[in-house]
Amino acid sequence: MPAISLRCRSCGHEVGLDGVGACEKCWGPLEPVYDLDEIRPRLTREKIAAGPPSLWRYGALLPVETPVDPRLPPGLTPLVQAPRLAEAIGVRELWLKLDTANPTHSFKDRVVAVACAKAQELGLRTLACSSTGNLAGAVAARAAVEGLDAAVFCPAGLEREKLLSTAAYGATIYEVRGSYDDCSRLTVELSFELPWAFVNVNLRSYYAEGSKTVAFEIAEQLGWRLPDAVVCPVASGALFSKIGKGFGEFIDLGLVEGTPPRLIGAQAQGCDPVAAAFREERPVTPVRPQTTASSLAIGNPADGDHALAAARACGGSIHSVPEDEIGQNMLLLAENSGVFGEAAAGICVGALREALRQGTVTADDSVVLCVTGDGLKTPGPVADRFASVEIEADADALLEQLGVAV
Repeated sequence: MPAISLRCRSCGHEVGLDGVGACEKCWGPLEPVYDLDEIRPRLTREKIAAGPPSLWRYGALLPVETPVDPRLPPGLTPLVQAPRLAEAIGVRELWLKLDTANPTHSFKDRVVAVACAKAQELGLRTLACSSTGNLAGAVAARAAVEGLDAAVFCPAGLEREKLLSTAAYGATIYEVRGSYDDCSRLTVELSFELPWAFVNVNLRSYYAEGSKTVAFEIAEQLGWRLPDAVVCPVASGALFSKIGKGFGEFIDLGLVEGTPPRLIGAQAQGCDPVAAAFREERPVTPVRPQTTASSLAIGNPADGDHALAAARACGGSIHSVPEDEIGQNMLLLAENSGVFGEAAAGICVGALREALRQGTVTADDSVVLCVTGDGLKTPGPVADRFASVEIEADADALLEQLGVAV
């Protein structure tokens, strides 16, 4: 087992590798601890490159046993250059990390794969979660392929596109009358009463570690080098802070050289508790979400203060993007890269543009932008773009309309 214990990020108390989600002393978040000195001599670039074409190639840095025969494995998603988008935004080099290529088209497949491995170690037979949509699909699909039951709790009124795919996998969907934060509180209560694997509650310590693999892959896919900046959406704050941790571990192990990339966080203006705290230089305080970006609509982010610390530690920044600019930035991404990302990706584009204006990112930088979910899941912000031209099935008539001489 690569991890040796769980340690509280707030008070430092350590416990065993159990299915617990919070510190018994202070209720702070628990995080796996690794013996990097023991790992260093046996984890080389060559060994990683020879590993499976999935996130399990980094099993030595994950807190669960690597599955012998992993089913539907996520990770090792494409990192593609976007020169036209780089020119439109104004940076030297721009790469897109396409986690839309994961099995359920979002980065959540990573975290669920790790949490599910721990659930199976513990003998739990039901995967569960609170979700704004992407996690619901990932939990449902993972349960289906592993032969487990699935129960997901979502705020009522979530995009049907996300819930239809979740239903197709056979999950039981509970639509909660309230916000995502209401769903989260409900699942915390239920985690004490039901023998279920709530991936983002009692297994959160393992679940969140799966996000590190985004950083590992970026470094490996860039030829074992680090970009100058990475742009990432912020919801709970776990993905953002864990990407920072991932780069740090690769540097500590000598797998890459240089300074950690500046992390640029992105939130929608209608739900920006972390961006507001960064801007006002204070701790995160909860807000009531009022945003069309449902995947980021977490008003009380569990890892918000850790996201703040991660941004400050690397010289990064966290920005909020006006609601009326989300669709525009989704279109800017699509029209200049051929990638249709969900609202979170549009918000990342907006945050990158703001970071350029404020100087956190410069025109000479090499930047990676995380596309964490597929635009087909959240088409609402660009729905008004659809406008077709109805014609007769007559080539001569169309040519005449186009002004082409026949």
